[in-house]
Amino acid sequence: MPDTTPQPSAGAPFASVEEVIAKFAECGYIADRRLATTVLLQSRLDKPLLLEGPAGVGKTELAKKLAEVTGRRLLRLQCYEGQDESKALYEWDYGKQLLYTQLLRDKIGEIIADAPDLDAAVARISAQDSVFFSDRFLAPRPLLEAIRGAQPAVLLVDEVDRADEALEAVLLECLAEFQVSIPEIGTFTAATPPYVVLTSNNTRDLSAALKRRCLHLFLDYPDHERELEIVRSKRTGLPEELARQLVAVVRRLRELTLRKAPSISETVDWARTLAVLGTDELDERVLSETLNVVVKYERDLHRALEALPRLVDPDQQVPESAEAAPPHHAGDEVDGRAVRAAKDLPGRFDDAYYGARGTAARPPQRATGQGHRAFSAVTRRRA
Repeated sequence: MPDTTPQPSAGAPFASVEEVIAKFAECGYIADRRLATTVLLQSRLDKPLLLEGPAGVGKTELAKKLAEVTGRRLLRLQCYEGQDESKALYEWDYGKQLLYTQLLRDKIGEIIADAPDLDAAVARISAQDSVFFSDRFLAPRPLLEAIRGAQPAVLLVDEVDRADEALEAVLLECLAEFQVSIPEIGTFTAATPPYVVLTSNNTRDLSAALKRRCLHLFLDYPDHERELEIVRSKRTGLPEELARQLVAVVRRLRELTLRKAPSISETVDWARTLAVLGTDELDERVLSETLNVVVKYERDLHRALEALPRLVDPDQQVPESAEAAPPHHAGDEVDGRAVRAAKDLPGRFDDAYYGARGTAARPPQRATGQGHRAFSAVTRRRA
């Protein structure tokens, strides 16, 4: 039976899982074996990596460290609601097109000077469209830059769950084939495929089409020893025993019903805060005075303060409200997860959305916007 195990190519950045762990550790990122294995496979298989999990577990940081470890340029697309493809892929530089049109208006006038009628003049100007819809007037955005840039890149598509489904569709061609199609020019394919890392905080479900194109990993909060190792690696200045106790307190905090659980980076911030204050003992007083370092909502703060005795001593009894109250109350806060879940209705995509490769790409379109407005302005002045 032939060996189908992916072998490292001449340019492969990692030879083994152990090397991934070691190189990331040198950059201050403590990766467990499961995460390191996924990174190794991504580099061997040229597959995008989709990281899902709660905020603050190191998803974005992984992409940054991957760029640092591999010596690649980091390109970041920060996703948000209402974002369109012009902010992700490319757009035409309207201002530059207009400037060139004004500078060349005499030449344009010569082209249409002997046109017998308006239709003929428009036809002659239309024949020049390719001049103004060329690479000269193209403004690349992160996706296009990652595909056709001269330097190999790590493309971070951050919080893709915040983007609309239309942007997900725009991503499909790039993720599947590492190419981008521009109707007026053609298709660009990456000479060196970028390492693509997508992150999601699970505020809504992503489409099956997007997940199918990616390696998937759910990144959860680390166990006690790994989080303690992360705190140690950040050289916070907090003594070892206090750091161990602090990590235990943070883990108990995450067991409460909080709107936002403390992230790993906030654990590190809390350790630094306690070190700056010269803390030599973790008691209720010092924890309550510094709890705002990791608890960022007023209601969470009250709930955490009620539970504080048990955070310090797990055998202590705390009010039931500190543990069992729901995180949201109807009418006083917007539940983002509920809003987004309302969009995730069965059948919201047609067959083409989940269909074969390439079906999700935009249909070819004639240029109708910026260039035409520029040409029309010149034509009106000459008329």
